[in-house]
Amino acid sequence: MEPRFSFFEANSTNGSGKPSVTLTQLRRLLDDAIKDYERNHPRSLSIHKDALRFLPGGNTRSVLHTDPFPICMDRGEGNRLVDVDGREYLDLIGEMTAGLCGHSHPIIQETIISTVTKKGLNLGATTAIESQFAQEICDRFPSIEHLRFCNSGTEANLYAISVARQATGLSKVIVFSGGYHGGVLTFFHGVSANTIDKEDWIIGKYNDVEGTRKLICDNKGKVAAVLVEGMQGAGGCIPGCPEFLHTVQTTANENGMVFILDEVMTSRLDHGGLQSRVLSPEDHTSLKPDITTLGKYIAGGMTIGAFGGRKDLLAVYDPRPVSMPGKTQRLVSPISHSGTFNNNTLAMSVGLTTLSTIYTLQVCTKLNAMGDKFRQSLLEICRDTRMAVTGVGAVCNIHFVSQRLSEDIRCVEDLEEMQTEFDAILKDLFWFHAIRRGFWIARRGMLALILGTTESELEEFLEFAKEFLQEFQSLMRL
Repeated sequence: MEPRFSFFEANSTNGSGKPSVTLTQLRRLLDDAIKDYERNHPRSLSIHKDALRFLPGGNTRSVLHTDPFPICMDRGEGNRLVDVDGREYLDLIGEMTAGLCGHSHPIIQETIISTVTKKGLNLGATTAIESQFAQEICDRFPSIEHLRFCNSGTEANLYAISVARQATGLSKVIVFSGGYHGGVLTFFHGVSANTIDKEDWIIGKYNDVEGTRKLICDNKGKVAAVLVEGMQGAGGCIPGCPEFLHTVQTTANENGMVFILDEVMTSRLDHGGLQSRVLSPEDHTSLKPDITTLGKYIAGGMTIGAFGGRKDLLAVYDPRPVSMPGKTQRLVSPISHSGTFNNNTLAMSVGLTTLSTIYTLQVCTKLNAMGDKFRQSLLEICRDTRMAVTGVGAVCNIHFVSQRLSEDIRCVEDLEEMQTEFDAILKDLFWFHAIRRGFWIARRGMLALILGTTESELEEFLEFAKEFLQEFQSLMRL
């Protein structure tokens, strides 16, 4: 790691305990940090300028764009990344939770080589490995009886919705503010501009138990499904409280709606997914969604998505025509679900290896316990400051807020109420400071621990966070 880098020459207050640095001065500090960033990444800037010739904004994945330009990575190994300017980083975001196994995991390397040399790519046919991978998933997630593979979490959620619409004959879907279910299923400040079927979404407030119960009941006969994350990932790693999630499940079932749990990100938080960790306050049973969606890490870094659940619901994708009983027998045609790479040999082989050999019960438990301990340590460090932390297990998010609520952050509305432009600039300063010190995290403050990360490495980040709070102590008081 590089030596401590200071943005402040001195710290002071105006005598009232309030920051003596004005918003204008804080913006100037951010400008200085950006200039330092530009000086340290000349090759990234050059590559970005070349990319502008062929890609809009020099980008083909919006979340990876960073002003003034994104850092371009050259390679990764283990839990480390090296950029094109030769600077090394401890990877604390792990490809937005998808890079759980780290970079170039030896077992995954071996599986890829074996698949390419002994099986081949894109066979255009059914293989034995896909049913073996499916069995591994069904054994791991008890609520999944049957499943189908696809190519991303976005696809998984789209297909899950299509199952619900076919089963109910309805089209509308209840989602929650701050929810992210894929590139075309985003719900920040209403229905996002690129979201499909704009007229079909009804948006509730996350963790609002009574409001959600009423919303579901009021829309009986209109709504096909309720789609929710067990922890809102892109929304700030805000966990769903057990009472809220079980209310969604129970009320949806009572009103003839399909309960879809988006576990694309959260299924790594427990061996049986976050659904097995969220226990009902009444009878201590885990969640049992009608459909669960998966993606991200489950194929060890290969492109993957999966959706599965109740056998009767997934039957709509059974490609065999079925006979319906009645006065006159008739055949019911299934919904088509094609996809060139749904069962590609690399994803199937690496996925099976990842779940059966690499991310075992013991490994999953240890990683998430380490994540819980790390988050608690961060919470202790930032107590009574503008820094706040939310999350579950090995996935968390650092926020900067101007005030504290009487209880935990429960929804994006809470965050918006607590954040000012001052906090937004502090968040950016934290990110530039982290990059300068060699910690790779998301600009929005998200962290996702990957395999191979040690407690001593996390201690280094905790020490960095302490130094940052000391460096900006005049600004960090609530």
